[in-house]
Amino acid sequence: MESAVNGMLYLCATPIGNLEDITYRVLRILKEVDLIAAEDTRNSIKLLNHFDIKTPMTSYHEYNKVEKAKVLVEKMLNGTTVALITDAGTPGISDPGEELVRQCHEAGVKVTSLPGPAACITALTMSGRATRRFAFEAFLPSDKQERREILSELENETRTIILYEAPHRLLKTLKELMEVLGQDRKLTICKELTKRYENTFLTTFGEAAAFYEENEPRGEYVLVIEGKSRKEIKSEQQAQWETMSVEAHVEMYIKQGMDKKEAMKAAAKDRGVSKRDIYQALL
Repeated sequence: MESAVNGMLYLCATPIGNLEDITYRVLRILKEVDLIAAEDTRNSIKLLNHFDIKTPMTSYHEYNKVEKAKVLVEKMLNGTTVALITDAGTPGISDPGEELVRQCHEAGVKVTSLPGPAACITALTMSGRATRRFAFEAFLPSDKQERREILSELENETRTIILYEAPHRLLKTLKELMEVLGQDRKLTICKELTKRYENTFLTTFGEAAAFYEENEPRGEYVLVIEGKSRKEIKSEQQAQWETMSVEAHVEMYIKQGMDKKEAMKAAAKDRGVSKRDIYQALL
């Protein structure tokens, strides 16, 4: 078991709802360090008071993250031990902690992470969706152009997709995603994780949009979206070739330098048919 040492940053995961989810190690480190950097000191003081932690706090958030990180790094270089906590969950995941960690590494300050709650992983494991491969997108960007680009990238994503969303934007986001991914795409909507009114809703985009048209969203949401199947992508790719004649398809590869036999084989693969079928079509 380690003890807090000079000049070090501890990333301390805090509960996303249920206070019983905090670890013994996090509690010990929060008591041992010289300073706690908190995303919102007004929110974090409730946590510290609950566990009778008297360590001084300082504010570290999205709007001061670059300059304040410089101050904190300087303190750590001079021997101060710092624990970073976010409003809920693991620091550095979709919050300003990422900047502080980057500056620490550049300055040669040691960083360690104390494992604990993370809403994205909690939702994924209870979603009923594939867990081996996933893409975490956090909140979609507010900038319209960047948002369109991200949505376009997600259209053919084969991994399970995890998104966060606030209640007042949930319906809009569901409709935007439905336009890109289709109303029949499956997803799991996780609400108020680890809290009293925790709820898991296995649905489709069409069903979810209709439901929240009639029921006002409340609480914080995590969307766990089924990835696009490789079979569907392959079918779409093959369908694109159907707009081109077999003769033009084979000729396209010949112009690229293939001999006729190689061109027929490539065209057959594209179209999901046998080389014999291509030969018959050319005849």
